[in-house]
This record gives sequence, C-alpha cells and structure tokens, in this order.
Amino acid sequence: MKVAKFGGSSVASASQLKKVTDIITQDPERKLVVVSAPGKRFADDIKVTDLLIGIGTSGREEAKGYIDAVIERFKEILTDLHLPTDVLDEVRQSLEAVVHGDKVYENKMDALKATGEDTLAKVLSLYLNHLGHQAYYVNPKEAGIIVSDEPGSAQVLDESFDRLYQLRDRDGILIIPGFFGYTSDERLMAFPRGGSDITGSIVAAGVKADLYENFTDVDSVYCVNPMIVEQPKEIHTLTYKEMRELSYAGFSVFHDEALIPAFRAKIPVAIKNTNNPSERGTRIVAERPQSEQPIVGIASDDGFLSIYVSKYLMNRERGFGRHLLQILEEEGISFEHAPSGIDDMSVILREEQLPPEKEEVVVRRITDELKVDTVTIERDLGMVMLVGEGMNERIGVAARASQAFQQASVNIEMINQGSSEVSMMFGIKENGIIPAVQALYKSFFVENNS
Repeated sequence: MKVAKFGGSSVASASQLKKVTDIITQDPERKLVVVSAPGKRFADDIKVTDLLIGIGTSGREEAKGYIDAVIERFKEILTDLHLPTDVLDEVRQSLEAVVHGDKVYENKMDALKATGEDTLAKVLSLYLNHLGHQAYYVNPKEAGIIVSDEPGSAQVLDESFDRLYQLRDRDGILIIPGFFGYTSDERLMAFPRGGSDITGSIVAAGVKADLYENFTDVDSVYCVNPMIVEQPKEIHTLTYKEMRELSYAGFSVFHDEALIPAFRAKIPVAIKNTNNPSERGTRIVAERPQSEQPIVGIASDDGFLSIYVSKYLMNRERGFGRHLLQILEEEGISFEHAPSGIDDMSVILREEQLPPEKEEVVVRRITDELKVDTVTIERDLGMVMLVGEGMNERIGVAARASQAFQQASVNIEMINQGSSEVSMMFGIKENGIIPAVQALYKSFFVENNS
C-alpha cells in the first residue's frame, strides 16, 4: 500500500488534476491520497490558501471579494473537468459563516485555511468517480486524525495511528484533505507550516504504508538551491537525518518537521514530479551505503541573529547557561544554536524571535541578572550547512570548506558541528551566502568529482 500526497502546484488547475488522476489510477497500490489546496497556476497567480487568509484578515465588505475569488477558482476547475458545481454552494455558506462569526467556528483562521484542502479533496473524489473509479472523500475526523488543541500548531496525538490503520480495510481510493485534524472534542485545528506534508506523513505511518510518495513540481531534490547554482546535481538517495537537516536549513521541498511520523515508522519516502512521474526522483530512507562523497547537500538560509555574551570565568559559574536560556524562555523566545567557550557564549535565534522592541528588555535582563561583561546583538546573519552522514569520520571536510569560504572572500563568524554526525554549520553575513554556497559547491561537487 502506498500513500500519495500531491502539493499545491500539482492540484493548481484542472489540467494538473488530470495528471494527478492518471498517476493515482496507474498504480492500484495508491489507495490513499492526501491533497493540498490549489497553488499557483503561473508566476503571478495567488494561491487559494492566500485568498482564504485574505478573507480572515479583511473587513466584511473586502472579505466578500476574496470569497468570490475562491469560489471562482474552484468553479473554473469543476467546469473544466465537466463536473457539477453544486458543492460550491456549501463552500460559500461555510466561508460566510466563518466571516460572520458563527459559533461553530471558534478557531476562525484555521477553519478558513482548511477550506482549500477540504474542497479540493471533494473535487478530486468527484472527478475520479466521474471517470468510473471507486473513490471516496474522507474527512480527517472520519479518518481518525486526532490532534492537540493548538490553533495553527496542532500536533498529532498517538491515538490517531490505531484509528488510521482501520483505513486499510476500506475499499476504493480514499481522498483525504491535508493540513488539519480535529481535537478529541471535535474542534478543527490546523497543523503548522508544511501542514499537508504532515498529514501525508501521519497517514502513511498510521496505515503502515510500504511507501509514502510526495508529488511536487521538481524531478528530485537537488544538492544545492538551483536559484544559486545552475543545474546542480540531483540527489537520488537521502537518509531521514540528512533530509531533516537540509529542510531545517532552507531546502524548500519539506518543512523540517513534516516527515517525522513517517521517519519514526521507518517508512521510505519518494519525492516525485507530478509533471514527469516517470523520472527516478529522490528516495529518503533510514540508511544508505556510504559513498566517496562526504557531502550530500549544501543548504543555506538567512534571517538569523546572535546574542553574544562574555563574562570572565563564566565556565566556573554554575547554572550560567541555564539562566541565560531561562531569560529567553520567559520572554517567549526560542533559540536555534548555542555555541560556547570558557568565557563567552553565543545564542543564535531567528530574527523574528527578537523584534527590536523586545531587544532592549532582553539585553537589560541579561546585563542585570547575569552581571556579564559584554552583551551584544548582531543581526543580518545567514547560515550555510554542509550535510552528509558520517562526515565527522572523514578527514579534511572542515579544511576544504574553510578554503572555499576564503576563495569566496567570505568571513566565517561561527562554526558549529558539535555532536552531530550529519551536518556542519557556518554562520556568515547574509550578503555572503551566494558566493559561499557557489564556492562550496565547486569544491565538493565539481572539483571533487573531476
């Protein structure tokens, strides 16, 4: 049994849905299908999810325009597929009920955003039946996806997996909308970023699928961002750990937490192209054979800052690090990395975690409570990450990377490998990301192969 998930670009139009239908029906093992909301049809298009967000962030009069746009988008798909448009009356009523504060929708924004996936799942099941296939729309509540009471950040509860396993006994093709689930008292809650990928991963783990297929608009995962390096090499096999590190550090194929349910269940994941399904794609597995190439991918991301704290004899002061992180916790700030020395410590954050208005409070608390010698904030940092299983056992990786940074005339602000066997991270100024990544790619993937 396979679980197939189709992203927004794969379901953006009627022509794309026809491709999706062909993919589903060509393999009888694809019994469970998870779908996103329709994405962009062309570069300047608007995703359906963004239209739905517009409904929730606008006044009532402006919201009507957004509702009309959502209905028109689905009407175009239904018409092009030669399907009746009756389902849209229910969609309009549901959206208007949310806008007008119907008590059924306590969590307004989650209810609005979920409409995109939910409607698309109904449309796809209608189309499959129209073509003579036995297909059923399955609401996440019916499927058994039970989640925590955290609007916009729901987490799946363990009880879901036993319920989902029962889907194996059902006949036909089951179409499940991604992105949301229900609390134990039946309130709709949305997952965080990458929500439909999360649903697909949960369903795959729940039914103990042999394979979780994630269909998108690229032939495979590339070893580096193709916006930075032209025609980069494809990655055909990755481990779970490598994919998580790459996703965290800026790879846009998955949000870094999306595949955790499938990973824990040790279900292999295949990334395939809806527009070119015969291509090999990328397979993500628990283990892969070691190769001569120590690096499988280079990731990069911007939008970081560091809080640098210095205090003489810091290493002798019990609880210093705990107290510093406790201050951040009490101010509602989460951190990414915390490299340290004997007299100094840096804490790396996403910039949105520390807006300028909160910076003064944090600096004052660190100064007053920890009696430090120095505390400074450095913004506009970027991170570049080398990823590869077992790189810590390979001699010369850090040396070659440092030489590449030197050749790119990019200064390294911080290096962090720690106990990780999978990645080595470099902190640099944001404006150095592109030349640094290009130099690293040349060193590890061009010169190394030649």
